[in-house]
Amino acid sequence: MGVVLPVLFALFAAFSNALGTVLQRRASLTVPQSDGFRLGLILDLLRRPLWLAGILAVIAAGAGQAAALATGPLALVQPLFVLELPFALLIASLMARQRLSGALWRAVAGVVAGLGITLAAASPAGNRTDVPLGRWVLALVACGVAVAALAGAGLRRPPGRARAGCLGAATAVCYALTAALMKSAVHVLEEGGAGAFLTAWETYAFGATGICALLLLGHAMQGGPLVASQPALTLGDASVSVALGVVLYEEQLRAGWWLVPQGLGVALVCAGVLALARAGEDAP
Repeated sequence: MGVVLPVLFALFAAFSNALGTVLQRRASLTVPQSDGFRLGLILDLLRRPLWLAGILAVIAAGAGQAAALATGPLALVQPLFVLELPFALLIASLMARQRLSGALWRAVAGVVAGLGITLAAASPAGNRTDVPLGRWVLALVACGVAVAALAGAGLRRPPGRARAGCLGAATAVCYALTAALMKSAVHVLEEGGAGAFLTAWETYAFGATGICALLLLGHAMQGGPLVASQPALTLGDASVSVALGVVLYEEQLRAGWWLVPQGLGVALVCAGVLALARAGEDAP
């Protein structure tokens, strides 16, 4: 299957997620901050129309993401969500009626160019749908341990860069695992219909990890500066997703001398993401 359709679906999902992030961040800054993990945070946010609008955008993104994962490799689709950060900054600037500086436009160009170089050089391939249960168990345990360790480390620290970075990284692992489970559930839907989808364990697993990611995201946004949480979230999601695509779905990436342009592309993406996250500190 070609790459055009999954790429288009992924770009739509990235834009919708960016819009949801901007709206949710604005809403999260209007509720009382918490030093620990507080389930009541969601109840507070439910009273904010901006947060509800953000949730609708996230739902639209989920539909786009499901379509992208159904038509393309996890290692192709999820890295495209790196574009959420430039999308979010552009949306926030438009809402505030502010113009981006030349340096920020160069950072956006760096992210886009770096992502294009990386994906073109890596050329993710493979779209396996049947994943043995044993692989799922290992992936679930590994991701669960990582999320618990990162979230615990973050919540033990006072508000600041360390707290935001740890919680952002924990959110990234949840997002990547949610995408991997969603890919499997979508294929169950395609092959077995609604009945099979509603009885598949992957359906409820990706719903649970998605809720966990949403709750962690709210705490990450409150936990410290965007320059700490957003790179951990953006780059972590892409990295863990590629790893899950290779381990679970046996997706292939080009190696050999292709690693050189891949490394160059990753460096451009990292530099651009860091620059944009710093700029996001001043975004309303």
